[in-house]
Amino acid sequence: MFKRSIALFVFLSFMVSAVPAQKIEYPKPRRVDQVDVFHGVKVADPYRWMEESDTPEWNEWIAAQNKITDAYIKSVPQRAAIKEKLTAMWNYERFSAPSKIADGFYLYSKNDGLQNQSVIYRARSIDDPGEVFFDPNKLRADGTAALNGSIFTEDGKLWAYGVSEAGSDRTTWRVRDTTTGKDLPDTLAPNRQGVSAWLKDNSGFFYSSYAPVEKGQELKQATKFQKIYFHKLGTPQSEDYVVYERPDNGDYFSSAEVSDDGNWLIIRVAKGTERMNMIYFKNLTMEKAPFIPLIDNLENSWNFLGNDGATFYFQTDKDAPRGRIVSRNVLDRSMIWKEIVPQSADTLNGVSFINNQFVCNYLKDASTAIKIYNIDGTFVRDVKLPGIGSAGGFGGKRTDSETFYTYSSFATPPTIYRYDMKTGESKMFRTAGVKMDPSKYEVKQVFYPSKDGTKVPMFLTYKKGLKLNGKNPTLLYGYGGFNISTTPNFSVSRIAWLDMGGIYASACIRGGAEYGKDWWKGGSRLNKQNTFDDFAYAAKWLIANKYTSTPKLAMQGGSNGGLLVGAVLNQNPDLFGAAIPQVGVMDMIRFDKFTIGWAWRSDYGDPTNAEDFKVMYAYSPYHNAKPGTKYPPVLVTTADHDDRVHPAHSFKYTAAMQHAQAGTAPILIRVQVRGGHGAGLPTALAIEQQTDIYAFLVKSLGMK
Repeated sequence: MFKRSIALFVFLSFMVSAVPAQKIEYPKPRRVDQVDVFHGVKVADPYRWMEESDTPEWNEWIAAQNKITDAYIKSVPQRAAIKEKLTAMWNYERFSAPSKIADGFYLYSKNDGLQNQSVIYRARSIDDPGEVFFDPNKLRADGTAALNGSIFTEDGKLWAYGVSEAGSDRTTWRVRDTTTGKDLPDTLAPNRQGVSAWLKDNSGFFYSSYAPVEKGQELKQATKFQKIYFHKLGTPQSEDYVVYERPDNGDYFSSAEVSDDGNWLIIRVAKGTERMNMIYFKNLTMEKAPFIPLIDNLENSWNFLGNDGATFYFQTDKDAPRGRIVSRNVLDRSMIWKEIVPQSADTLNGVSFINNQFVCNYLKDASTAIKIYNIDGTFVRDVKLPGIGSAGGFGGKRTDSETFYTYSSFATPPTIYRYDMKTGESKMFRTAGVKMDPSKYEVKQVFYPSKDGTKVPMFLTYKKGLKLNGKNPTLLYGYGGFNISTTPNFSVSRIAWLDMGGIYASACIRGGAEYGKDWWKGGSRLNKQNTFDDFAYAAKWLIANKYTSTPKLAMQGGSNGGLLVGAVLNQNPDLFGAAIPQVGVMDMIRFDKFTIGWAWRSDYGDPTNAEDFKVMYAYSPYHNAKPGTKYPPVLVTTADHDDRVHPAHSFKYTAAMQHAQAGTAPILIRVQVRGGHGAGLPTALAIEQQTDIYAFLVKSLGMK
C-alpha cells in the first residue's frame, strides 16, 4: 500500500494545477466607518468589529471563509497523496533527551509515531525503558490538551505541572505525588502563569501570575501587573500571598528562582520582550529579609547561573553584545564584577552549570558550537558536533558528571548523545526512527548582501543533483524578531517538501540574535524595515542565482514571521509566487491592545509615539493592503483560541486583502478550530494543516 501511494504521489506531482482564471467570490464582511487619529494621521479600521470574538457575525464569517478554503484545497488532486505521504513519514518513534530528576530517577518523552501528544516516561536508569509517568493523550480524546510546564522538587518526590487547553497560553497547574502517581488537592486556576521554583524542603513553590481575566475576554483583555506568589502546599490558592510585585509599572515581567543551596531567592524583572532585565535578591535563611537590588536598570541582560555562597555567576551582555560570563560577591559593597569567560567572536546563546564547569552554547554564523570552561574561566575543550546544525540540552545539576544533548540539522533527524563531562566523550544514545536517507540531501550556507550591504546568512536544503535553472519550487522561511535566532532544525514535514522537488531556504535576518544584541537592534523598532529588506533580498538572491524564479517562489513565517510575510508581500507584490503568513501580528496600530501584545512594544515600538508610529504605519500589513494591486496566492492561517496573537489580526488582514485584490489569485484563510498559537497542536491536526499548506503550494507554484 505504501509503495502504491508513493507511486500515486509521484504521478500526481507531475500534474500542473494553475491558479483559477476566475476571481473567487468571498464573503462580504461588514465595513464600518471607524477612523482613529494618530499624530494627525487618520487611520481607517473598517473591520474593527472582528475584534469582538465569538459573536454570531464573527462565527458566520469564519465558517464561510473555512468553507471556501476547504473547497479550494480539496480540489487539488494531489492533496490525498500528500496527506498519505506526510502521515507515513510522521509515523516514526521519537524521544526527548533524558533528564535526571533525582538519584535513580530519569524522565524522558516518547511518541510512538502518530500519538497526538508525546508521553512522559520515568526510568530507573538510562538503559531502562521505564514506565508511563504522564500521558497527556488521556486528558482529552481529541488530543487538544497538552503539557505546558513542569518542575520537580529537588528530591523528585513532588511534581508541579501545567496543562493548557486548545493551544492556549493559559494553564491550569496541579501537583502530583510521584510515588503514588496521584494528584494532590493543590491547584492553580487557569491563568497566564508558571511555577518557577520549589523551596528545598518541599513545603511550597513560587509562581508568577496575573489577576483573573474576565470570562469571555480571554482573547482580548490585556494582562498587566504580573506578581510573584508563594503557594504553601496543602492550602487553597486563595491563601497564596504576594512575594514580589511592581505596582509602579504594569509592563514589568517578574520570575523567581531559588539558588541550588536553597539560601537565596533571586527575582528577575524585565520589561516587554527585550533581553534586558533587573536583578533583586533576598536571603531565605533570614526571617523577613528585604529584597536587595543587584541590577536596578533595564540596560542589559542578566541570566543567573549559580552561586558559591554570596558569589553569584551571571551570563550577561553588559559591555559584551555577544555575551560573556561574570561573577560578583553580592554582599561586597565595592560592587566589583569579575570577568570569568570573556566575549568571543561568536554569540553566547546559553550556559549550563554542570560538573562545576560552564557549558557554553555559542552561535557561530547561526550554527551551534559548544565550549566548556572551568569555574575560574580556563578553557577545557570543545564538544565536537557532527556538522553544521543545532545542539541543545546539556541539562543537569552542578554536581552531575553526565549530561545529554540532542543534535539535529535540516536533513539530519534528532540524535541524542550522552556526554561524559570528565572525559569529554560523546556516545550516541538514541536517534529518531525517521524513514529517510540523509545522504540524499544537501545542506549549505550562503551569505548574501541585503539592501544596505549587510551580509546575511541563509541555509539552503535540497535533494542532491539540483539544477540551477530557475525552475525549482522554493519555500523561503524567516522570523527576524524578539532576539530569537533562526538555526538549523529538523522537520519531517520539510523532508516531504524536499522529496516533492522543493528547496527549503531559511534566512537568518536581523531582529534575531544570531550575532548578539546589535543584530537584534538592527531589526527592531525604528530599524524594523531592515528585517523586511533582509528577507526580500534573500528572495532576490535566490532568483538571481537561478535557484528559483518568482512563479516558483513562496514565503512562509509565523507570529512575528507572519508579520514579516505580510509586510514583505505588500512591499513586493511582484516578487513571490505565493505567501503563507501564519498567526501573524498584522495590525501594528492596535497590537498592544490585546492580551500580552503590549509587551511587544520593546520590539516594534509604541504607536502613541510619533516617531515609532510613522515607521510602524508604513509597514503594517493590515493598513497597507492596497486596492487595485494584483497579489499572488495567499494562505493565511490562524486559530480560534489564539490568546497570544488575537485571531482578529489575521481576520482583519484577510478581509482587507480580499477587498484589495485586483487579480484572480486566491486570498484564503484557514482557521483552526480548538487551536491556539501553535504550541501543543495534536499530531493529527498538524498533519492536516501541513497537508493543506503543501496542497496550496503545489497548485500555486504549478509544481511538476
